[in-house]
Amino acid sequence: MNTINKNKTHLESILKKLPNNPGIYQFLDESKRIIYIGKAKNLRKRVLSYFKNEGSVSAKITVMVRKIVDIQFIIVDTEYDALLLENTLIKKHLPRYNVMLKDDKTYPWICIKNEPFPRIFPTRHVIRDGSLYFGPYASVKMMNTLLDMIKQLYQLRNCNLNLSDSSIKKNKYKVCLEYHIGNCKAPCIEKQTAEDYANTITQIKEIIKGNIGSVASQLKSVMKEFSDSMQFEKAQLVKEKIETLNKYQSKSTVVSSTINNVDVFSITTDEDAGYVNFLKVIHGAIVQSHTIELKKKLDESPEELMSIALADFRQRFSSDAKEIILPFEVDIEIKGANITVPQRGDKKQLLDLSERNAKFYRMDKQKQKDLVDPERHGKRILAQAMQDLHLKEPPNYIECFDNSNIQGAYPVSAMVVFRNAKPDKREYRHFNIKTVEGPNDFASMEEVIYRRYKRLLDEEKELPKLIIIDGGKGQLSSAIESLEKLDLRGRISIIGIAKKLEEIYFPGDSIPIYIDKRSETLKLIQQMRDEAHRFGITHHRKRREKGTIKTELSEIDGIGPATSELLLKSFKSVKNIKQANLSEIEKIVGKSKADIVFEYFHPKMQ
Repeated sequence: MNTINKNKTHLESILKKLPNNPGIYQFLDESKRIIYIGKAKNLRKRVLSYFKNEGSVSAKITVMVRKIVDIQFIIVDTEYDALLLENTLIKKHLPRYNVMLKDDKTYPWICIKNEPFPRIFPTRHVIRDGSLYFGPYASVKMMNTLLDMIKQLYQLRNCNLNLSDSSIKKNKYKVCLEYHIGNCKAPCIEKQTAEDYANTITQIKEIIKGNIGSVASQLKSVMKEFSDSMQFEKAQLVKEKIETLNKYQSKSTVVSSTINNVDVFSITTDEDAGYVNFLKVIHGAIVQSHTIELKKKLDESPEELMSIALADFRQRFSSDAKEIILPFEVDIEIKGANITVPQRGDKKQLLDLSERNAKFYRMDKQKQKDLVDPERHGKRILAQAMQDLHLKEPPNYIECFDNSNIQGAYPVSAMVVFRNAKPDKREYRHFNIKTVEGPNDFASMEEVIYRRYKRLLDEEKELPKLIIIDGGKGQLSSAIESLEKLDLRGRISIIGIAKKLEEIYFPGDSIPIYIDKRSETLKLIQQMRDEAHRFGITHHRKRREKGTIKTELSEIDGIGPATSELLLKSFKSVKNIKQANLSEIEKIVGKSKADIVFEYFHPKMQ
């Protein structure tokens, strides 16, 4: 008790001293471990909100607050500085209640070495020695493509010789194979000047930055100069470089030439995580794309997750974009950049493209998880179905019914069963309609539902958690009548699905609901409906074929059901019976009946 009072007194004293400045705050538990790090525009207001509004916050936040025994804070100049510092400290301390960035990769950079006649190479280690680093590149393939193109365009050295003026003038170097095969101009023996090499590096910097158009324009001017001075071989070499640049640019996703140096962010979320996509656009071309997963810890909102990802991406990719495109406003100012929330036009299309990338990443992650744990996949679908259909429990046992008849002939009904969101074909059932004459779907549904659940009750078997009726209000009402007769209404959830607009009907409600067409709940219902339809049509076709055969044979006077069955069993079809000769039929049913059958199919001319 004394310890609790002591902690409470200590926290109260800290809360009184909190400033109204922007900064970050750290919550510590009794073991002095940091359990949460947050940022704030106003430290005092933000931290006090955890302790003053306990009743209005989530259960997870309440649990965290109860573990706080100490608070530390750091004041910064702006909220954006707080966001950057928060991001750095979270990665360092990995607090239990902070969003977890599921992305621990070390990305490669392109390095232009700080040395005479600079080398250009990929690296995963940034060394602060004055060298230039471009990146990092989330896609190694994209980086290698860029380096391959640079190698095709320019002749650069790849040796590690010290090419200082004094070393070159001592004539201590000899040309290597790279010179002889045309990959290097041999600056080591003064066959290439430092000025010419520097011009090459300047062009390469522009290409890496995405300014391919300006480099192409320069090369066109050089090509014209060579052409005007009749140096056609050199002009041809420059022309080939321009073609290489154009080919590389055509592979980039071009959105709009008016959009330059822009960062685009979008987010999609589920119950456990947020997925944020980042696109870097330079001179209308997407030069970089990356998506990360952020694991939720305190039911963070999309806005909170976006702020975290925004800081992480801007830091990680050293972005200096002057414009940031977002799907919604965030309560934070970013130095040197304007935030745009487009509603239409090229920028909106760019945002939609980013969102598709985020959703695809989420789907891909989900597929990977489902492959590792198939049961988890089914549980997730059932949990979603419970939410979408307002059920009291996950529908791990579902039965779906569909009627089938053609012009009122041979009416049948099919029932399919899904357990844990998967078909259980051993429990599929067919029902031949017994009490209904003519094409009456409502009465047929009423009969089938009554027969099915009367039998389950009589045999004391498990009842389904959900019944799906393939049909609208009429079929659903008929099914409910049977459930009422069996005193099952309210004990089993039941819905109807109308085919045209995929409307979902509930008992006692004439207004349907529409589930998102991309929802896994609707996909599950559609799968069951289609499976019931397929199963019913197959049975109906078989029954119709049998009915047609029996009717034709039964028209023969003197041939009863037993003889018909014997003939069909031997000849497999009426067609084969027609084609058989008298002796073949006689072997199966005897002379007298063979004469009757043969005479029927081959009447003698009068």
